[in-house]
Amino acid sequence: MPDVLLSASNLVKSYGERRAVDGVSLRVLAGQTLGLLGPNGAGKSTTVGMLCGLVRPDAGEVLLAGEPINPDAMRAKGRIGLVPQDLALYEDLPALENLRLFGALYGLAGTLLAERCKAALALANLEDRARDKVATFSGGMKRRLNIACALLHEPQLLILDEPTVGVDPQSRNAIFDTLEQLKREGRSLVYTSHYMEEVERLADHIVIIDHGKVLADESPAALRERLPAQAALRFELREPLKEEHLERLRGEAGVAGISANGTAYEVRLADPDDAVSLLAWLEKNGYRIHHFATARASLEDIFLNLTGRSLRD
Repeated sequence: MPDVLLSASNLVKSYGERRAVDGVSLRVLAGQTLGLLGPNGAGKSTTVGMLCGLVRPDAGEVLLAGEPINPDAMRAKGRIGLVPQDLALYEDLPALENLRLFGALYGLAGTLLAERCKAALALANLEDRARDKVATFSGGMKRRLNIACALLHEPQLLILDEPTVGVDPQSRNAIFDTLEQLKREGRSLVYTSHYMEEVERLADHIVIIDHGKVLADESPAALRERLPAQAALRFELREPLKEEHLERLRGEAGVAGISANGTAYEVRLADPDDAVSLLAWLEKNGYRIHHFATARASLEDIFLNLTGRSLRD
């Protein structure tokens, strides 16, 4: 089993009367991508601040490879790369000069700094814009440069706090291409978001928090097993189901529920393989299927099941 790279134990942080983080514990294994998922205001950014040593917890501790992380632990903090939600770039400087500046802050110089800057530009796919001012970049290009700056010192752990906020779908895909390349290289990542599809695409393990508390700490597969329905079959018929057939379907093994809207139906299934036999049953009973689609349980469904509210509320 891979070594534990980062561990956080019972983190607590309050601001006045409001407790932003209330007993959060998590861990990141070497080479793992941890998705930290929760709605806006759930405590994700405060947790990230404590994980990277920018915020001192009221209680609890953070360890990176066994070494404490806190605002005073400068050497340990240097082993973490942070991509903050708010862009940390100098817009009046070209991309290359931003990289040189951040590299110098990390103690890099000379040939090594030049090599790291070249590699960072290639990773961010910004080689042809190296000497252009950041102010001329799109939101997605700035986000990719922000990631590149955080990687110059080759950190053991990269923490990304909502790195796709305010970017268009094409730029978001470019950012994900970059992060997936980092995953292939065996990098350890912590990725926070309130976009379910992003965490589903990247994460090997997911921690869901709400109101500062951990609600789930599991693999994506284990999270889906929490739901009574693991998949759904959506279909539309030429004519509505007869009442006796509808009642019979509701009583079938593996059917967790049925909802109807005219001739459109959604059948929630415990096993995705049951969709095939259900379609065959409809045809056998004389129903003409206009169209159908299958879907699996999403993180949105899981969050709704855990909290009773939408992830983006």
